[in-house]
Amino acid sequence: MKDATRFIRLKILSALNGNVSFGGSNVPVYNRVPSDATFPYIRVYSVSTSQIDNTQTKYNADIITRVEVVTRFAGDSGGDLSMNDIMDDCLQLLVSKNSSAFNLSANNFKVYSTTNESLRYLQEDSIDHTYFRAILELSNKVAEI
Repeated sequence: MKDATRFIRLKILSALNGNVSFGGSNVPVYNRVPSDATFPYIRVYSVSTSQIDNTQTKYNADIITRVEVVTRFAGDSGGDLSMNDIMDDCLQLLVSKNSSAFNLSANNFKVYSTTNESLRYLQEDSIDHTYFRAILELSNKVAEI
């Protein structure tokens, strides 16, 4: 069995990078967020890979990847609308019925299902900032070809 996790993550990073904007600027997309990151930003990271739908001839896997949108506002200014707008752009780029964002044929995999497993919203208050986060759990069901 081969692992397609990195290929899924790279496709997500590629699909989002330069294609999501807010307030007239591109929203940066990271796998690891640098210490000097500006807000808002998008973080993409792998969560799990599970073997599913076993057949005698092919390995299939369910690969879960998180796409996390993080916005920050000073004190009690701002709100979660900007986070919602950015996540909406991400969903439109990543979740489609034809899985077009995830063509892995060059890597000998076929994505046969892409679904939004869950989308959670969080608000975190600190002394000087309020953080709004949208966390998408994206499931890609993949067959080795």
